[in-house]
Amino acid sequence: MAIIHRAELRPTKLELLQEWLPRQPWFPESGTTALGQVGSYRFDDPAGEVGMETIIVAAGSSTIQVPLTYRAEPLDGAQAWLVGTMQHSVLGLIWVYDACADPIYVAALAATIMLGQPQAELYLEIEGHRKVLPQSVIVQSTGSSHEAVPNFSAATPRTTSAGTAIETADFRLFVNRLLKLDGHPVGQLMLTGSWEGQKDSVKLAAIAEA
Repeated sequence: MAIIHRAELRPTKLELLQEWLPRQPWFPESGTTALGQVGSYRFDDPAGEVGMETIIVAAGSSTIQVPLTYRAEPLDGAQAWLVGTMQHSVLGLIWVYDACADPIYVAALAATIMLGQPQAELYLEIEGHRKVLPQSVIVQSTGSSHEAVPNFSAATPRTTSAGTAIETADFRLFVNRLLKLDGHPVGQLMLTGSWEGQKDSVKLAAIAEA
């Protein structure tokens, strides 16, 4: 369950990404390209400490997937993966990270892909009352394994022109950044998504044996 507050953000998420995305090797557009949010989806942190949101943005002719984590304190050893900080009018100062370097997100993504765990339900909280929010991106997993989920927590993410790879000796978790909207996703263990205006499933991430 993800609790969404009606709050003011300074800077906004898109303002942070406007500065950060052009510096990434998988971002195909120029730094002056305006961003538009297509939708987002979230995972649950069992401990309730780390916010996890994957934002899908339109940038020129491209559609980009950007997983983020939100933390109340800096994540040790992850300075290179810091997107920036923002002031949340309810929660205070928040550190925003590229989630592919955050072990909480990586564990949640791997469990979702392999076990078919659902995305987080969304609730808007206003003055102590909660209202269910609709999902702007619907994700589905092809996995239903009862085997142990690989531990990617010690792996260092590796960037490519298409996305981010997180690898162990036996498994490779790949997060697609530049999304193919007209493709036909294939794979035994993968996460796909769809949203308004995009009825065909889009491949978001996958796990394969190394």
